[in-house]
Amino acid sequence: MKLVLMGTNAFVVPIFDAIKNAGHEILAVFTRAPKPTGRKQILTPSPVHVWANENGLTVHTNINEYNYNPDMVVVISYGVILRDNVLNSAPVINIHPSLLPKYRGPSPIRTAIYNGDEKSAVCLMAVTPEMDAGDIYMCHEFDINIDDTNDDIEDRVSQIGSDMLIEYLSNPSAHPATPQVGTPTFTRKWTGADEVIDWSRGNVAVHNQIRALGTGRTKINGIDVKILKTRLSGDNLEILQLQPSGKKPMDWKSFVNGQRGTEIKIGE
Repeated sequence: MKLVLMGTNAFVVPIFDAIKNAGHEILAVFTRAPKPTGRKQILTPSPVHVWANENGLTVHTNINEYNYNPDMVVVISYGVILRDNVLNSAPVINIHPSLLPKYRGPSPIRTAIYNGDEKSAVCLMAVTPEMDAGDIYMCHEFDINIDDTNDDIEDRVSQIGSDMLIEYLSNPSAHPATPQVGTPTFTRKWTGADEVIDWSRGNVAVHNQIRALGTGRTKINGIDVKILKTRLSGDNLEILQLQPSGKKPMDWKSFVNGQRGTEIKIGE
């Protein structure tokens, strides 16, 4: 099958790799343009861009350059609104990591973890002009464990999504479209302000916040810190890794030892 692939984020790479290894002809890859990263703000290509270059594939970073007529377009975590020039060129399918119509939008994985959900799903769906509203071809549910992070779930979605796409692309007619059922809910982009910890929300909520967003900002003994990893032990929240302002990440014991035996005051 002749395909055009569209994606940006790192968890998409194993899925696209599985598609390529299945023998499909990849006409082109579309991804987001390189963006400045790090302290030196060096222009850095996306993980999908790097993968495409490594595999000798044609890469575009401007959707206006689309001028293809493939058998199908596969879109996963691309981050660009598709217009008629793409949607009318071929069937367009998408992997969306939620049990649709729940959690449409840009951050279904982080939102599910932040909300403490115990289950989610990977849906293979048709792309339509309305965001994440297309019919469903395949859906696979999975569990979210209490200590799973965003990275953990992205890895799980990569594996499940790869298997689903390989099966679907081998025989699309075996998977008829089913309309979404239920009232949609929507996600949003998370910002730095969401990382600030409100300890009054309770240990479980703080744990969910940190494992969803990858960091939680607070003060400990008057020091600005980022809490990077936590674990629940009964009703208690254990801080496993943190990063004081201006220093490298460290474990909790190393941080406490650096406080020279003073009483630890979290949130102050």
